[in-house]
Amino acid sequence: MFPTGKGQLPFTNPLESVTQSVTGKMAEGIALAQAAAITTQAATALSRSPGIDDWSARPDEEHPRPVVLVHGTFGNAETYWLTVAPVLAAAGYSVFRLDYGADPRIPVMHGLTSMEESAEELAAYVERVLAATGAEKVDIIGHSQGGMLPRYYLKYLGGAAKVHHLIGLAPNNHGTTGNGIAALMKQYPASIELTNMVTPALTQQHKGSDFMNKLNDGPDTVEGVRYTVIATKYDEVVTPYTSCWLEGPKVRNILLQDLCVADLSEHNAVVYSPFVMREVLRALGPAKAKKTAAAPAPAPVPKPVP
Repeated sequence: MFPTGKGQLPFTNPLESVTQSVTGKMAEGIALAQAAAITTQAATALSRSPGIDDWSARPDEEHPRPVVLVHGTFGNAETYWLTVAPVLAAAGYSVFRLDYGADPRIPVMHGLTSMEESAEELAAYVERVLAATGAEKVDIIGHSQGGMLPRYYLKYLGGAAKVHHLIGLAPNNHGTTGNGIAALMKQYPASIELTNMVTPALTQQHKGSDFMNKLNDGPDTVEGVRYTVIATKYDEVVTPYTSCWLEGPKVRNILLQDLCVADLSEHNAVVYSPFVMREVLRALGPAKAKKTAAAPAPAPVPKPVP
């Protein structure tokens, strides 16, 4: 028997804490696996939905242009657009999801290779969509890197003649400071070299990079293309969020919080915001989509009566 007299510490089994830790990790792993399975199932079902990646689709009078979706860094075509793609397809648009920037050493997460290479992939994909559908032009919707990358295609790879409208959701148009990370990495050149070896698209998106300087050399826009930019002031990836904005004669810059002051969506969450989705539909078909009404500001809290 173990002593249980007054002042004695209670006995605890040393294996108990280990067991609890292992059990917790197993539960966490199971939860992550279940979430991954659900996402994979949803992506599989989505890929079979009418209007999505349907290479037999043809444009009609109401929807003359197919829509090309361009995911962001670390994303992929299968799981990135679980909300956007079905909403667009339900609205009658033919939707095509580009997968680009894949590194064979890194599964699932794409958008990693040099953005010059990724822009070439986008150019080839647009050609494929136009050839399959018989359309004259496409509309492009992209998030983060995917909202900025098409500008390189438009400016340097002949995309201006093949794109009608570019809609960028939290696009990193003028480079990000990464809340100071970009400046910090410049103080340690080896970190930039290491990142370039694995994920060159990351350092290329830093403010002041060679890629960003070339992309923004001259006007932000090209003639003949319309631009819509939707940004959130709670963006923690594209910093400052004003780096999203473009200047040009056919540009519409929209701050999400001007549509709904209570929408707290940050960088990744903007693709799930219903206010963003309504503006996307409006941009694609302004004659039919209803304008998103700005949500009223919260009523002031009354001061207590003394």
